[in-house]
Amino acid sequence: MNPGPLRTAALLGGIALGALFPQAHAASWAIRWLVMAMLFFVFLQTRLSRRAIHRSHGILLLANVVIGCGAWAAVRFTGAREIALAAFFAGITPTATAAPVVMSFLRGRVDYVVAAFMVTNLAIAGLFPFLLPFVLGRATPDVFAQVMGSVGFVVFGPMAIAWLLRWVHPPAASWPKSLRNATFGMWVLALFLITANASHFIRAHPELPRISLLQIAVVTGLICAVNFSLGRVIGRQEFSREASQALGQKNTTLTIYLALVYANPLVALGPTCYVIWHNLWNSWQLHQAGRQEAYEQQIRG
Repeated sequence: MNPGPLRTAALLGGIALGALFPQAHAASWAIRWLVMAMLFFVFLQTRLSRRAIHRSHGILLLANVVIGCGAWAAVRFTGAREIALAAFFAGITPTATAAPVVMSFLRGRVDYVVAAFMVTNLAIAGLFPFLLPFVLGRATPDVFAQVMGSVGFVVFGPMAIAWLLRWVHPPAASWPKSLRNATFGMWVLALFLITANASHFIRAHPELPRISLLQIAVVTGLICAVNFSLGRVIGRQEFSREASQALGQKNTTLTIYLALVYANPLVALGPTCYVIWHNLWNSWQLHQAGRQEAYEQQIRG
């Protein structure tokens, strides 16, 4: 049976149900644990080595910073300060914790995306204390510790457990392949909760100007398109899909939190809207991957 249409329906259903049932945001605490579980399975079959680091990772980091600051400067020039900050938080966000998970579904080089995650999250965490005071106009001395604490727990915990288990019990490296459908189910559930959280956030703030919401949606949509497209160019033929994913899929949970703490709910709508855009693109990519997988099975059969 062709799994492509079923996977596409599951992904789109997760997004639709999340939008329709914002009450599910009460379980948004589970998103972190779902991502950690998925990363655990990714790290079981992936060992990060020095060879995984490519010079294009430095270009991805530079692009990440330039797009975030460039989007802020371009919109700020129009005088729309809040929209500019929303664009900054959407554009500056580093690679998502779930990006290696999606790349494993796309059957790409997971180690490349893991390396991109490490490089962008660590470097941008170090840059935030310098960038945020500049765009916000005030000091933010505690940002580095908050960012590093969040990233360290979510990523390095599953990594350490997975690599230790593989060292103690080498056959564990084959578990992800046999549990592929279970991992995909975790991704659909996480997608449902992420969308429900975004839906609740928008409904809980009816005072936010609708025109501002529309402007933020358009600006972040353009940023998302630029990220995925530019990533393909940066990765060239060898890593086009991987670099596109690393630059396009973003750790929005981090910047939503920072925007709420250091700015306001309107600004936080930047990375919130970006959640929807990059997950719609992920759904399309996974649909295409499912069709390709079904075609290959048909050829083999």
